[in-house]
Amino acid sequence: MKKTIPGDGPVTIKKYANRRLYNTETSSYITLEHLAAMTREGRDFKVIDAKSEEDITHNILTQIIMEEEQRGQTMLPVPFLRQLISMYGDSMQAMVPGYLEASMDSFRRNQQQFKSAVEGAFANSPFAELAKQNMAMFEAATAAFKPGTVPGTPGEAAATPAAGLSKDEEIAALKAELGRLNDKVEKLGS
Repeated sequence: MKKTIPGDGPVTIKKYANRRLYNTETSSYITLEHLAAMTREGRDFKVIDAKSEEDITHNILTQIIMEEEQRGQTMLPVPFLRQLISMYGDSMQAMVPGYLEASMDSFRRNQQQFKSAVEGAFANSPFAELAKQNMAMFEAATAAFKPGTVPGTPGEAAATPAAGLSKDEEIAALKAELGRLNDKVEKLGS
């Protein structure tokens, strides 16, 4: 899902020889972190080399992934990286990008289906409000994987206790609902 200002197309980012990135939309220099944020927001952009006018978007996105991986919370396991590297030069190389894109699309659809199932499980129960609060926390935690969303402030949903319940009652209710949810997830998996 790519977001742009209507009629404007993708934002053009120019990369200069001094390694600086210039956002032509805002007329300002930006960093890779800005581009990562734009990606998370679903903003479409194109990075071009200022001198040669070559499209280097792929290289910049790969650089962002490398920097994210170096920060300590890796998403790409070593066996996956080894398999990916082994595909370069293989006769199946041309099929890998489409396969990876389809797999990520499927992952996002499954994530949405899980969210819908959880919401449906609590829809007619007395814990519906509590379920909504928990889903808000879940959405905030997974916002990094959903382009086009802006994460909420973590903890906001958890800060509002269920009306009229003591802490012990809340815990007991949550445990009971968790048990019922686990049963429903197991049934969905069967």
